Amino acid sequence: MLDKYIEFLEYLMGSLNKYFSEQAPYITCKMGCAKCCSNGDYPFSEIEVEYLKQGFNKLDDKTKEIILSNIKQIIIDKKNNTKETFTYKCPFLIDNVCSVYEQRGIICRTFGLIYLKEGAKMQIPFCAYEGLNYSNVLDPEKDMLMADKMKDLGIEVEPKAYNIHYSFLTSDRVAHAFQFEYGKKGSLIDLLSEDTTFNP
Repeated sequence: MLDKYIEFLEYLMGSLNKYFSEQAPYITCKMGCAKCCSNGDYPFSEIEVEYLKQGFNKLDDKTKEIILSNIKQIIIDKKNNTKETFTYKCPFLIDNVCSVYEQRGIICRTFGLIYLKEGAKMQIPFCAYEGLNYSNVLDPEKDMLMADKMKDLGIEVEPKAYNIHYSFLTSDRVAHAFQFEYGKKGSLIDLLSEDTTFNP
């Protein structure tokens, strides 16, 4: 089953690499930029957690200890949370670098591009409002990407939205096409808390 999921990821990455290349004039993502990993809820599935384990198991003991400590603290913080929503720094993020990058989840792979939501609405990544991806053509007051800014910068390729929403990519239809199952879905920390590898 995991082999089929990995085959799907290889297919997905072929498309994502092309999309990021097409949108290169707007993309500022680089190692050390970890806004997307620093405050979120990170939708995940059981098979993605299984794949994360492969990366986790390759790490040295000290790094594993840091991650397990991070997970433990987030679980405590979530139990004590009184707000309507709960967000946290990804427990696998160490010194602004993903410690399991090759085995990262689907949401991590797609973040940074504009994607299509249900109803064909475009969703600009939140990092655009923090001076990162697409910020060079964003008018934050109007909450719009501006064609005149694109013209002024001499950018010929238009900003484009892709059908890479997490709910679409993790749909039963996509999984069945590649002959695997996602299993249970939820917040990353909830799935980790139920797994004895990450919450002994």
